[in-house]
Amino acid sequence: MTDEHDMIRDEVRKLCAQYPDEYWRKLDAARKYPSEFVDALTKAGYLSVLIPEEFGGTGLGLSAAAAILQTIQEMGCNGAACHAQLYVMGTLLRHGSQQQKEKYLPGIAAGELRLQAFGVTEPTSGTDTTSIRTFARREGDEYVVNGQKVWTSRAEHSDLMILLARTTKKEEVEKKTDGISTFIVDMRKIPKEQMQIRPIRTMMNHNSTEIFFENMRIPADALIGEEGKGFRYILTGMNAERLLIASECVGDAKWFIKRATDYAKERKVFGRSIGENQGIQFPIAKSYASMRAAELMVNEGVRKYETGENCGEEANIAKMLAADASWEAANACIQTHGGFGFAEEYDVERKFRETRLYQVAPISTNLILSFIAEHVLGLPRSY
Repeated sequence: MTDEHDMIRDEVRKLCAQYPDEYWRKLDAARKYPSEFVDALTKAGYLSVLIPEEFGGTGLGLSAAAAILQTIQEMGCNGAACHAQLYVMGTLLRHGSQQQKEKYLPGIAAGELRLQAFGVTEPTSGTDTTSIRTFARREGDEYVVNGQKVWTSRAEHSDLMILLARTTKKEEVEKKTDGISTFIVDMRKIPKEQMQIRPIRTMMNHNSTEIFFENMRIPADALIGEEGKGFRYILTGMNAERLLIASECVGDAKWFIKRATDYAKERKVFGRSIGENQGIQFPIAKSYASMRAAELMVNEGVRKYETGENCGEEANIAKMLAADASWEAANACIQTHGGFGFAEEYDVERKFRETRLYQVAPISTNLILSFIAEHVLGLPRSY
């Protein structure tokens, strides 16, 4: 990490300090979206760091985005409210036409447009993306879309959505990854009868939804790249997604470790601080070691990504190690706090629920293990 990243971290800390625990606690209780926080990040330019300067962004690399998201989590805030704009951006940046970039990127950089929705997962396909059923049929200068998406977070708070849909049926293609296309959808222009968004209430305030498309009409120029090659376009952004989520998990782990350490020093039982007991010290120390190992793997993955090397192994391992480290630190923190760890006013239980998500999303740790087994170790495909 460079001096430039240190400066970014310092400024992000100052911004996050304006949104203390009480702010997030109230939002969590009401299941509301942190509009003020996201607007502040947007105004400060942090959500447009990957957008080239010619389109109004700062044109920085993935390492800058990782530093931003890690710091947000380390400060006790929730980057999940806006992180998609950073990793979804890659599909448009790498594969979008010049016309699409000129049409959308300046507005996103200026904060006039939000690109937060990523319509990929479906109820019947889950992680098996090649089995999606949402279909886009070409009719003249339009595509007509029918189908359903689930776990499309922030759809209610986004103007634009990157949508994955089949344009050729699975049984009609030679390779199951063919026949899938990517679109950028301006949701502001879609009539309600063509696109229905329904919120899904979950154990954490993640603003997730399911979306139903019924003869939704979008212009043909909403297609990103070539028809039928969308699966490859999405794959190019998945390493970035894993590395950025891993950065957030490292930030979460740092938050839990600091809270546990501070509380262990202050809390006195039987006339002495509980931090003097090895039964308290060791879980915190072990979670710190796990966090540092994950952090180093994140840094290596980001380095490879920015130099154009294949970082699939590092990105997947980083995501798994970081998710494990944050969950380990969360358990150590709640155990250190005892009964107070479950009290809302200490904020541990809120962060505990939030970080648990990353064992499952955006990719299950089990599938990461399958990836390592097959693609790194050369073992037979297990699914």
